[in-house]
Amino acid sequence: MKILVTGAKGFVGKNLCAQLINIKEGKARNYGVTIDEVFQYDIDSLPEELDGYCKEADFVFNLAGVNRPKETSEFMEGNFGFASTLLDTLKKYSNTCPVMLSSSQQASLSGRFGNSEYGRSKKAGEDLFLDYGKETGAKVLVYRFPNLFGKWCRPNYNSAVATFCNNIANDLPITVNDPSVELELLYIDDLVDEMIGALKGEEHHCEFDGLDVIPKEDGRYCFVPVTHHATLGEIVDLLHSFEDQRSTLIVPEIPSGSFAKKLYSTFLSYLPKEKVAFTLKTNIDQRGSFTELVKTLSCGQFSVNISNPGITKGQHWHNTKWEFFIVVSGKAIIQERKIGSDEVMNFEVSGEEIKAVHMLPGYTHNIINLSDTEPLVTLMWANELFDPNKPDTYFEPVE
Repeated sequence: MKILVTGAKGFVGKNLCAQLINIKEGKARNYGVTIDEVFQYDIDSLPEELDGYCKEADFVFNLAGVNRPKETSEFMEGNFGFASTLLDTLKKYSNTCPVMLSSSQQASLSGRFGNSEYGRSKKAGEDLFLDYGKETGAKVLVYRFPNLFGKWCRPNYNSAVATFCNNIANDLPITVNDPSVELELLYIDDLVDEMIGALKGEEHHCEFDGLDVIPKEDGRYCFVPVTHHATLGEIVDLLHSFEDQRSTLIVPEIPSGSFAKKLYSTFLSYLPKEKVAFTLKTNIDQRGSFTELVKTLSCGQFSVNISNPGITKGQHWHNTKWEFFIVVSGKAIIQERKIGSDEVMNFEVSGEEIKAVHMLPGYTHNIINLSDTEPLVTLMWANELFDPNKPDTYFEPVE
């Protein structure tokens, strides 16, 4: 299959082309589609390139468009004019392959978009494509996208999320006139997955009631079924919590598939070089060192413990707290004894065979570096954050 992507250097185009190429080169598996060529066309491409691509394409993603022109008249020229050129070129070669159009919620011309020149240009493009489908019999997929976000989105252009991510990541000011304003948001990876589904004839069809999507198998329009709703205030608060992670080490809740998870990945893509790496606080004494790595509010924290040769660490127990000790380098013995008992459990561990050992509540425990020359490196996970006001830690030797 040969794919033509117009607007290939834009936000959506860049992400879509990257994944299409991954599939073409066998780097992205389990998509169930074979791609032989990805034709990338943009504003700096030559007209004759479009001619050749339209002759050979088996599927067309038309992502080209104008968002922020100098003159409002450029909306119609960029969003309607190029669409006409594209469809005329396909007609020239009698190529009735499926064509997809990237439109916008603003094309509904309803609500706050009721008097949008941009929306009118998008609606004209939609009508052109739908008429083309009726005339030629070609399959036409018209998508009206809400607010988009994700990596590689241009800040200070037409995405509030991109601007907030960029400015907060780079310590620049942001302006939020009304934190209560709610946005419908579509993540770029969800969009790309839908586009690849469309290649296989698995697109989602709908009709629109104003801005509302009405799923319908024979609908004239298409939509991405996974979107999120968040207020500007919620978005900014999340972004500030992501920025604070370098100092607090606390990772906010980011459940699988959640808006927070997708926003965090987006935010990280805007970090400047000086923030990509940061130093952690390490507590050092004659026994070795201890460094907290990552904390969560509901799932405990990770740390790394380094024990000098021959050193024993621990010799304490907890009422409720429990831990995993995972030795990743060196050799050690971990000992545990139930409080009030004389029976000691011994676990030999080393970096040569990675295993996790529970530190049980109500059991005093230690870890002994068995080497006389090499440090012992242990990853530790505790089920709760350390609270200096209630440490739940009581000294008692194992033996």
